[in-house]
Amino acid sequence: MNSYVNMGMGALLGTVFVLMSVSIVSEGIFHSEAPEKEGFAIVAEEPAGGEAETTGGGEATSEPIAPLLAKADAAAGEAVFKKCASCHTVEKGGPNKVGPNLWSVINRPIASHEGFAYSAGMKTFAEGGKAWDYDQLSAFLEAPKKHVPGTAMGFAGLKKGDERANLIAWLREKADNPAPLPAAGAEGGAAQPAAAEGQAAQEGQAPAPAN
Repeated sequence: MNSYVNMGMGALLGTVFVLMSVSIVSEGIFHSEAPEKEGFAIVAEEPAGGEAETTGGGEATSEPIAPLLAKADAAAGEAVFKKCASCHTVEKGGPNKVGPNLWSVINRPIASHEGFAYSAGMKTFAEGGKAWDYDQLSAFLEAPKKHVPGTAMGFAGLKKGDERANLIAWLREKADNPAPLPAAGAEGGAAQPAAAEGQAAQEGQAPAPAN
């Protein structure tokens, strides 16, 4: 082995030694312990005013629908219903699909349509005689899984109030005796006990108690 080869090998070994030394020293200087918990903790903020947002439990959390219904366009609601038509029928005597038939749904007792297998979440929500009054229906259409925890309805919801009002106004007309519109300053459930009784009589059931 000539001197040039010896010099080359010596330079290579020297370089490897220096790199290993630097690596060992760096590890000792910059070493940090692994955190006890990975990632970052996410802290949920309460809504303005310090009150936590209410979810589920049968209480409508969206804005009252009555003022919007007063200026709703039922014809426009028919176009909105196209988003629902893959899962629901609305004609009288129409079949159940993924969801129940919606003929005469306004003020109908919740989870009561004959022949439809409701989810456990919807049955639990219906306890106490709740009915699909205007505010209940609006809150459910806005955020189904938030308003009725455990519902099988996979629809994301209609976030725009005027869009929900148009749809509800159109659904209201799909009945033998359309329920009276609520007073603009009243909540849907409290505004129409007479309508609930008329609806119950139409379906051959006792009137649902007020919520």
